[in-house]
Amino acid sequence: MRTSGINNSITDVNGIRVGNYTDKKMLSGVTVVICDEGAVGGVDVRGSAPGTWETDLLDPINVIDTVNAVTLTGCSAFGLDVGVGVRKWLIEKNYGHRVGATRVPIAPGAVIFDLGRGIVTSHLDIDAGYEACQAASLDRLIEGNVGAGTGAVSGGIKGGLGTASEVMNNGIVVGAIVVVNSAGKIFCPETGGIYARHLELNSEFGKLRSDLVLGYTTYLPSPSSGTNTTIGVVATDAKLTKTQATKVAQMAHDGFARAIYPCHTMGDGDTIFVLATGEKDIVSEQPSQVISQIGATAADVFSRAIIKGVLAAETVGKYKCYKDSFPNSFFK
Repeated sequence: MRTSGINNSITDVNGIRVGNYTDKKMLSGVTVVICDEGAVGGVDVRGSAPGTWETDLLDPINVIDTVNAVTLTGCSAFGLDVGVGVRKWLIEKNYGHRVGATRVPIAPGAVIFDLGRGIVTSHLDIDAGYEACQAASLDRLIEGNVGAGTGAVSGGIKGGLGTASEVMNNGIVVGAIVVVNSAGKIFCPETGGIYARHLELNSEFGKLRSDLVLGYTTYLPSPSSGTNTTIGVVATDAKLTKTQATKVAQMAHDGFARAIYPCHTMGDGDTIFVLATGEKDIVSEQPSQVISQIGATAADVFSRAIIKGVLAAETVGKYKCYKDSFPNSFFK
């Protein structure tokens, strides 16, 4: 029987904490995923307009395998400054790869394009990254207009930050957190039907109807197409190698394809990081099958996190949320 974790959040993976910094005037923000004991990292970038840093470190052929944090941020290329603040916090807390007498934090990250959606007087800076780390906790996460999801827009309506988890039959926990800022839609534009509605666990989508028709529609890029990108993190307590973590990241991208039509477009920088804390050994005569199961679960969890992020979003200015756009999509 499939079930979510206690909080239905990436923080259900032991050793994973999440912190947010939110700027409601700028309509942008930062979300940081911190690995208390470090985690083996992997990454897969599928979109054609990515904004990332330190992703090459996670290539299986390269030497570094332990990640201390992953940063998801708004402000496009201007958001790269946020990573400095995250590393500053990690250094102060003595996180990092030991090199002689010092430690070097390993903290890759990715950005979304949300520029100009709020009042622009400045951009996210070092302090924003630092404050997101300071706010990191194990608590149940707020979703929607928070952190890096503050200014997110998905398929022409308000996007947001979403998270979900699943406990596999073998006890391995898989969680995901995602910033939904996609060019494509998670819903049929005629009916509001959610494409990946069938993946719901434990009534997590609230009173969302499941009887809406999913009509066929041709994707027509909007004038703002190219100002997008959906990014996220998958975490698991399984013990994985960098190669295995990278494979899970690849499979997790199926979650994009199930939930968003279309995804990985020329205007998206779709990126998924994977963090494996190594708490649970994979005990199996065929470990490759377990890796495949983790990857398949990661895809489902990622789809659910995408849906939750959009459903939790609230209308801001001209960006109407799903609930306001399709009020008849919910049971009374």
